[in-house]
Amino acid sequence: MIRKKVGIMGGTFDPIHIGHLILGEAAFEQYSLDKVLFMPAGRPPFKEGRKGMASNEQRTEMVRLAIASNPHFELCLLEMNDDGMSYTYRTLERLKEENPDTDYYFIMGADSLMYFDTWMNPQRIADAAIIVVATRNHMPQESLNEKMKQLSEKFSASIRKLETPNLDISSSQIREWISQGRGIQYYVPDPEIQYIEEQQLYREI
Repeated sequence: MIRKKVGIMGGTFDPIHIGHLILGEAAFEQYSLDKVLFMPAGRPPFKEGRKGMASNEQRTEMVRLAIASNPHFELCLLEMNDDGMSYTYRTLERLKEENPDTDYYFIMGADSLMYFDTWMNPQRIADAAIIVVATRNHMPQESLNEKMKQLSEKFSASIRKLETPNLDISSSQIREWISQGRGIQYYVPDPEIQYIEEQQLYREI
């Protein structure tokens, strides 16, 4: 039986931007994935509606709009639970249990890998998925290689590199630009820009 290969792109996506989409597409191509799940993280109800931040519903809608034109991108709301607390290891174990014929590729940035030891139950994450790390220009390759080797040995983890064009862009930067009245065209898909304008998001941060 041929096993399925599914990528997972998690994040707060506040807002999702072109860097996230390029990362997902690069993983799809490089690892011949069947699809990539975009999984917005839930925010606890008491943090909902904080000044300058989008709500869970708004973040979800922005992801939906941003990935709509890509047939192998899919929105997954597994981490949008009622209390807003979602742990990666639980999500991955649930997916594996529901889809035993699938190998999951958990996509993360090199910065996140540096703190992987501090995540909740890193061993269970390593057991449940192949970890795919996007390289970044500002991180020396030796540091990244050393960390990958260390974590691979410590957790018996399968950690692989993802070669991507480096886009030094962040959601916080986009929020700042919007609050300053700067344009975000080409950094965010057009349907999403229209939604951000309609909802008057990020005007004040």
